[in-house]
Amino acid sequence: MMQVFNGSFVAIVTPMHEDGSVDFDSLSRLIEWHIESKTDGIVVVGTTGESATLSVREHIEVIKKTVEFVDKRILVIAGSGSNSTAQAVETTMESKIAGVDGCLLVTPYYNRPSQKGLIEHYIKIANSVDIPQILYNVPTRTSCDLLPETVEILSKHRNIVGLKEAIGDKERINKAIKISKKSSSEFSILSGDDPTFLDLIQVGGHGVISVAANVIPAQIAEICNLAKKNLKEARNLNEKYKNLYNLCFIESNPVPVKWMLNQMDLIQKYLRLPLVELDSIHKDNIKVEMRNLNLL
Repeated sequence: MMQVFNGSFVAIVTPMHEDGSVDFDSLSRLIEWHIESKTDGIVVVGTTGESATLSVREHIEVIKKTVEFVDKRILVIAGSGSNSTAQAVETTMESKIAGVDGCLLVTPYYNRPSQKGLIEHYIKIANSVDIPQILYNVPTRTSCDLLPETVEILSKHRNIVGLKEAIGDKERINKAIKISKKSSSEFSILSGDDPTFLDLIQVGGHGVISVAANVIPAQIAEICNLAKKNLKEARNLNEKYKNLYNLCFIESNPVPVKWMLNQMDLIQKYLRLPLVELDSIHKDNIKVEMRNLNLL
């Protein structure tokens, strides 16, 4: 039976040392914190994990270490997408061998494939590797939009079990939910847009793959839980963090959230070029908000 993906998943950062190497000690500590905070799953080496600047060897090593650190206590989803279909097949296979529970496959960036090309890309991966696979649509990053009609076609493949939709548009969300309801098996719809994730859950979505959960994991998990039992309380709690959600994207992700984690003494401040430390012009505003939320 295929894994069902529900609840709060963190798009976890990849902590780094000053020389750019991966800080596995900090990654281990972050994972323990997320498990204690009731995060439902770790999404590793996605956009927030700076997958674009990790080598293939590093990419697989971070996935393997994450599986090791989690030790089956919560779910692990590996970012294994690429703009090369052959590379995506290889990385997805390596992720399966590492022992992940599923893979997240971003649309091919830069190439700008047609919808037909997207169908063939995803079907090739799904036919090649027998593991639960989640489609990931984030056109602001990729210049490639995975349309609902295409998602519906792909949802019929037994290995394609969900969609991470980063477009916060209500019409797009409603179309995704309809696809999920029509699916013969459970097809998870997960938000990839923190400011609107509760909107998605309240109309029938399954959860969120969250950037803000790096900083407020227990709170995002609680909002997801409350959404199923007490929507008014969920909305009230969610409203409290609206400004933080926006601040997480005041510069390119993961620049702001890595700086926040550094201020919380959870990781070192380093990123890989071409990303650099958060501009000083934003730091005071973020510190004020973090203090308001008792994060500092």
